[in-house]
Amino acid sequence: MTGTDIPILHLDDDLVAVHKPAGLLVHRNAHAGREPFLLQLLRDLLGRRLYPVHRLDRPTSGLMIMALSPEAAAILARQFAAHEIRKAYMAVVRGFAPEAGVIDSPLKSESGAEAAALTEFTRLDTAEIPHPTGPHATTRYSLVRVVPRTGRTHQIRRHFAHIRHPLIGDVLRGDGRQNRFFREHFGVHRLLLASIELEFIHPGTGREMRLSCPPDQELLDLFKLLGWS
Repeated sequence: MTGTDIPILHLDDDLVAVHKPAGLLVHRNAHAGREPFLLQLLRDLLGRRLYPVHRLDRPTSGLMIMALSPEAAAILARQFAAHEIRKAYMAVVRGFAPEAGVIDSPLKSESGAEAAALTEFTRLDTAEIPHPTGPHATTRYSLVRVVPRTGRTHQIRRHFAHIRHPLIGDVLRGDGRQNRFFREHFGVHRLLLASIELEFIHPGTGREMRLSCPPDQELLDLFKLLGWS
C-alpha cells in the first residue's frame, strides 16, 4: 500500500482528513515490523509532518483527521479530550437491535479504573437471512448508526456486546459463529465498523466543520447483499 491508496477527503493549511482502510495501523507499533502505517504513508504523500489528534483501531475503517501543525493539534486535541467533537459510525450487529437507544454503562480502563461511557444509536435497517448459525432457522442482523458521547477504548464494541448485539467481525467480544459465517458466506474478514462523520471547530478559522464519508466499497457491497440501500 502507498499514500496514493489513501483517499484524501479534505486538505487545508491546518488539517487533513482521510478515509483509513480497515486493517491499516495508524501508528507504528512494536509488533508491526516493517508493515506500512497511516502516518508514514501520509507523510510520504504530502511531504509534511503530521500530528495525530485521535485514533481509529486497526480493524476500523473510515473518516479520520490529523493536524498539520503543533498549534492545530493542540486545539483539536483539547476538543477531543472535552468530548466536544461529534463522531458518528456505522456498524453491523447481531440480531434486531432496538430502533434507538442510549447505552449508559461505565467501562474499565487498562488500569482497572471505571469511567463513565455513553453511546447513542439508531437502527437504520434490518436483515433476516435463511441461514442458521445457531438454534434458529434464520439469522438476523441490524445496521446501526452510532454516536459515542465519550471516547473510551473499544467503547462501541464493548457497549454493543454489553446489550447482546455484538458487532460482526469483533474477534474479542463478538459471536464466533457469526464471524465465521461472514467469512465463509460473504468473504468478509473484518470488523464491520466504519467512521462516517466528524463535527468540530476548525483550529485555524474557528468555523464549524462537518466532514462525512460513505463506508468503503467492501461494506457497500455487503449492504447490497443484505438488501440495504
